[in-house]
Amino acid sequence: MLKDLKLEMKIMRYGEEQSEGSVASRIKDVSAEDLLGRGQIKLDQKEVASYLRGKVVMVTGAAGSIGSQLVREIFRFHPQKLCLVDINENDLYLLERELNFLCESDEQYKAIKVVAITASIREKETLDEIFAGCRPSVVFHAAAHKHVPLMEARPQEAIKNNIFGTRNLMDCAIKYGVKRFILISTDKAVNPTNVMGATKRVTELMMQAHGSKTGTKFAAVRFGNVLGSNGSVIPIFKAQIEKGGPVTLTHRDIERFFMTIPEAAQLVLQAGYYAADGDIFVLDMGKPVKILDLAENLIRLAGYEPYVDIDIIETGLRPGEKMFEELFLSSETHTKTKNNLIYRKRHQAVNQALLKSSLRKLWHVVETSAPPETMRLELFKAIKQTKRVTKKLKVQKP
Repeated sequence: MLKDLKLEMKIMRYGEEQSEGSVASRIKDVSAEDLLGRGQIKLDQKEVASYLRGKVVMVTGAAGSIGSQLVREIFRFHPQKLCLVDINENDLYLLERELNFLCESDEQYKAIKVVAITASIREKETLDEIFAGCRPSVVFHAAAHKHVPLMEARPQEAIKNNIFGTRNLMDCAIKYGVKRFILISTDKAVNPTNVMGATKRVTELMMQAHGSKTGTKFAAVRFGNVLGSNGSVIPIFKAQIEKGGPVTLTHRDIERFFMTIPEAAQLVLQAGYYAADGDIFVLDMGKPVKILDLAENLIRLAGYEPYVDIDIIETGLRPGEKMFEELFLSSETHTKTKNNLIYRKRHQAVNQALLKSSLRKLWHVVETSAPPETMRLELFKAIKQTKRVTKKLKVQKP
């Protein structure tokens, strides 16, 4: 076998971007994208410029894995101003430096103004001040607490940040006449079994409650695990392999949908063009990937033999963890958009009065420091109540 010869493994890439390059320029290291079992998806971005070029664009969670890539993609469309909002001041500073360097060194980006703002989305008054100063036309909301085990331990943090922080942003977007508001959601919002997924499902319902009732076009983008993002399995597995193992996974039969960071950012931008009436957009991510296969392939790509050179062990499912993720609720109807790789889940009716009542109860249990299980029960109760109302509204529809 080639591994016995201790040969370094490379891959030759083909595609439009490399078509004019030399053979040597197309030979690259094997990357996480090559483990998807499919070609990397390239989304059509021709329509994106129509709502970004020359506009004021705000990105929350701008310093994160998805947020920063989203910012870089937006930057290429020459917005008038980019307002970058994040509580992570160190990574935000580095991103600001990166973009300012491009503005100074490349004539085509010279006119773009970059404004980095350290702030928490939990603080309504601060956000009001930021919106008043920036006056964004488009908002991409990527700020969120996303790590499942940590949010299971402290559900109040997920509720305050993911739900009420998002409500603050939506209120400001409506107040200051934002044209498009794009919410970053997750496949964990579908039939959620954990606090993080449940909070994201509630934000989807909040977004749909607005629908077409305001001058702001609301939409959400729902996608699976992002390869290479902060806290994702690829960097963890790589670090374990570098140390000689073992590689740990919670269960050998777990499957997940995967996409790359560029794919995630491009999906968000494309969905921004389609945004209307509180729709939810989902990328066709192909078949789910077995985490065990991913671990074994990474070990082989590093030049080792699984279970011989480096062992793989199971640690047991974590609280709230699913064996399989889903992209759509069984009750959801979806169609393809003009871009065949993006599905649109149509807006569903949400009773605003009942949703507001649920949010008031949810805030009460957080504000009074109720036990974590009480917060969790109230959170899932809000989703179930809204489901019942939605079904009732569908029956009454002529």
